[in-house]
Amino acid sequence: MGGDHAAATLLGPGDDAAVVAAPDGKTVVSIDTQVQDQDFRLEWPNGYRTTGFDVGWKAAAQNLSDINAMGGTATSLVVSLTLPPETPVAWVEDLADGLTAGITELGAAKCSVAGGDLGRGREISVTVAVLGTLGGSHAVLRSGAQPGDVLAIAGTAGHAAAGLAVLESAVNVDALQPEQRIFLDLQCRPRPPLAAGPAARAAGATAMLDISDGLLRDGLRLAAASAVGIDLDPAPLRALAEVLRPASELLGTEPMAWVLGGGEDHGLLATFPLNVQLPPGFTAIGSIQALGSNESPSVTIAGRSADTGGWDHFAH
Repeated sequence: MGGDHAAATLLGPGDDAAVVAAPDGKTVVSIDTQVQDQDFRLEWPNGYRTTGFDVGWKAAAQNLSDINAMGGTATSLVVSLTLPPETPVAWVEDLADGLTAGITELGAAKCSVAGGDLGRGREISVTVAVLGTLGGSHAVLRSGAQPGDVLAIAGTAGHAAAGLAVLESAVNVDALQPEQRIFLDLQCRPRPPLAAGPAARAAGATAMLDISDGLLRDGLRLAAASAVGIDLDPAPLRALAEVLRPASELLGTEPMAWVLGGGEDHGLLATFPLNVQLPPGFTAIGSIQALGSNESPSVTIAGRSADTGGWDHFAH
């Protein structure tokens, strides 16, 4: 995982620790882990085999997205790998290639791998910590949404969930049409909109978070942090669901469930003052409501209660 380093990485792999610049005196930090048979399978029911490249790409994507959700720019990653001794060297090399490709192709030009660690275990586990910068500006928090704000989304919704359903299905991977296969690809290699976070911050976003566990569940997190209600507009939700028709018709499933409850697209949910023009890539999907004296933060659709659903790591 060596090679060229971004300017923020003053000292990369080779010593006991990396040295990373923090020009504005602020460092944004996040960390995520992928564990075999919890976050991915080496072989799926539909016959797809997860490559090291997939796992490396996804490790980059989910971490870069966390920095993006603060309105920041990622500057460096450190990686910890736990591997069974029988893991092929080629699979590990493929992971390193996927991590590098994810950084590059997703547009994180100022980011590089600064170092890491390698250990032995019974299953594959990949942990990545990411550092980022705010460029002298402020972080966009979950807690700043105000009544009257517009709620908007950047990136996809439900695509990764549709892809997971395809992976878990009996439809053989080799029988998939391109318009069906794309959802599988976005589950294995998500594409967070990395330009959208800094653009939202510059446009005056009042609150923002990464949609990793589903639109309703993450929307409720934003509502709770800001002590507001969220009301979603059915029309843009239906438009988001319609895009998923190739997968839903293949599996005989209602696509709206993926839009509302599906995670791992790593898009952004953000709020903006009503008079602000939404940055490119954002679509309005609802509004922020004030709470009554006896009301709790909630997510509704056209004023009606919505099941928060979504992914819960400890539900089972």
